[in-house]
Amino acid sequence: MRVLLALLLVGIAGCGGEETSPADVATPSSSAVTPVKAENAEAGAPKTKPGSEPNVPGGMEVTNSIGMKLRLIPAGEFMMGSPGTESDRDDDETQHRVSITKPFYLGVTEVTQEQYQKVMGTNPSQFKGPQNPVEKVSWADAVEFCRKLSAMPAEKTAGHVYRLPTEAEWEYACRSGTTTAYGFGDDASRLGDYGWFRSNSDSKTHPVGEKKPNAWGLYDMHGNVWEWCQDWYGDYPSGSATDPTGATSGSIRVIRGGSWGNDARFCRSASRGRSTPGSRRHYLGFRVLRSSIK
Repeated sequence: MRVLLALLLVGIAGCGGEETSPADVATPSSSAVTPVKAENAEAGAPKTKPGSEPNVPGGMEVTNSIGMKLRLIPAGEFMMGSPGTESDRDDDETQHRVSITKPFYLGVTEVTQEQYQKVMGTNPSQFKGPQNPVEKVSWADAVEFCRKLSAMPAEKTAGHVYRLPTEAEWEYACRSGTTTAYGFGDDASRLGDYGWFRSNSDSKTHPVGEKKPNAWGLYDMHGNVWEWCQDWYGDYPSGSATDPTGATSGSIRVIRGGSWGNDARFCRSASRGRSTPGSRRHYLGFRVLRSSIK
């Protein structure tokens, strides 16, 4: 029943009208489930140690033609989802082994309003600030940003292709080699050092990169704004998966990371949010992935 109500809230959020609170973003229920047996979670950590230099061209961090910094994420394996013992887990976080077979670049921060303005010529955000994350963007808006960025002369000449990360790529990068509830450990009282959420945000977004990064140099993976992912929302596979891309069809898209208006539990590495693709809310933003490693 709680899941049904949550889905109804998302449907309302995607239909315009009165603004919806970040706490109303559809998230799974937290009813008790049979614990999922994880096969040695530590063995599921990426094969490249956090902070080490992957053996691929380009180095660990690059800056593109609009001044956006991207961090190189190595290929590897990890345990996606949460173990049955994790506090505040939801019943759609079934833990399973995932292989990411190709390295990729991921935005060091969420896309800023300044960056969005450069590419799209507009800034729809409610909480104005050039270095604040852009928000009030739909899934299609985020996809169009990626398309236009890829088509910019310098990016096109270099063969750079931008897109939204898959849900698996997003969680893999968020975990940065960890198997804990957050990218920094299990202690939720430390979340304020790494992200903006309900307890410290003053009910608004903040400039990106002000908090501590995770082990792979990515900022704001916990909080500030929810981030659109490429996938349709759906159940996880029952077994292991290689480069998964989510459900083949659906009516709601995956969002990840939690926001300035959410409690800590929704900012966990495994927490799954979802929203109708047309939603443009003041807690919805995104970061980009560059699939080429040139």
